[in-house]
Amino acid sequence: MIGIISAMQEEIQALLNQLQNVATTKKGMRTYYKGTLFNKNVVLVFSRWGKVASAATTTQLINDFNVDEIIFTGVAGAITTNLNIGDVVIGKKLYQHDMDASPLFDQFEIPILNKKFIETKNSTALINATKLFLNTFSNYINIAKAEEFNILNPKIIHGDIASGDQFISSIEKIKQLNANLPTAVCVEMEGAAVAQICYEYSVPFSIIRIISDNANNNATIDFPKFANSIASNYALGILKNYFA
Repeated sequence: MIGIISAMQEEIQALLNQLQNVATTKKGMRTYYKGTLFNKNVVLVFSRWGKVASAATTTQLINDFNVDEIIFTGVAGAITTNLNIGDVVIGKKLYQHDMDASPLFDQFEIPILNKKFIETKNSTALINATKLFLNTFSNYINIAKAEEFNILNPKIIHGDIASGDQFISSIEKIKQLNANLPTAVCVEMEGAAVAQICYEYSVPFSIIRIISDNANNNATIDFPKFANSIASNYALGILKNYFA
């Protein structure tokens, strides 16, 4: 059984549309959609925004559905000039950029775990699936809609991700993140929390992030529209290849 999580239902709506043999379970204000997706047994759920919400969802998912693997998919803001809207980040190391228990612990260190970051599982298969998706981009993404968001030649990066309970929308905050976490390429609000729960339960974890903005003062994108028409179909194409 594979668990698939997103922060917003729009980010996995295309997957829900393809889900077969659907059975739903409602717990903790979440709906868990169990079924078959591309001949794989899966459970889909949207966690809501933030580290607490995503950690609670992940814990429920692990305890109730006995998942063998968890994949998080959704949007993120770029904090490096190497990324453009529509690019894909496959996560490598997940940092909680708002974790700071100093002077008792170093900045970013998770107390008791003695780790500053959580690593994802081997990402080779997911990276290859993403490359195949990008090579067949127009099979999944409406080109006219892609052009609305200035998506021209999307690429993939295997990089580190920073998570925190903040919507990053200022150049000053980006500069601070760049200085403190120089290897992080994008920022979001859930990934590192999900990664920590998966680590503590020994469940393999992967994360797909589609760049929706540059996390700066110009971050005025229509997120629901981008998530539904772009990010959701990215997830569909990538995971169809990954499950093949």
